[in-house]
Amino acid sequence: MSIKVGVWVDHKQAILVLVKDAGKEIKKIASGVETPSRSGANHSYTRNDFVAEDRLERKLDSQLQKFYDEVIVGLKGAESLLILGPCEAKGQLHKRLKSKKIRGLLVELETADKMTDRQLAAKVAEHFVSSPTRKSVAPKKAAMKTSAKKKTAKAN
Repeated sequence: MSIKVGVWVDHKQAILVLVKDAGKEIKKIASGVETPSRSGANHSYTRNDFVAEDRLERKLDSQLQKFYDEVIVGLKGAESLLILGPCEAKGQLHKRLKSKKIRGLLVELETADKMTDRQLAAKVAEHFVSSPTRKSVAPKKAAMKTSAKKKTAKAN
């Protein structure tokens, strides 16, 4: 059974559309990422109210990495992946996938605005029906070994 997945992602949530032989399944994952809020002018500040900006950035980055790891767990068993989204989150997810060194997963990126669940499911299904698989994130080791053996055999 082949599983193809489309993910619409931004920093607030990810919507996974799993296209299987049996049909489509939609999963939603909330990021839980907290953005620092600014309080009103009536607030009296103490010296402990301020946090260094680099510390806030590290905390945000850590929360995003945990979120992307949750999304990657939802991709278990997928052989093809289409990542959609309006912002840099799709690139960050792709980078996280590369760092996890998931073998044999075909990944494509596409910019897309916010869609309803039905629109997203239709777009993902249409993409996998109409387009052949293109590029792999990481090739399988077996394919690399056989090509290396052929080169050494030609050299001898």
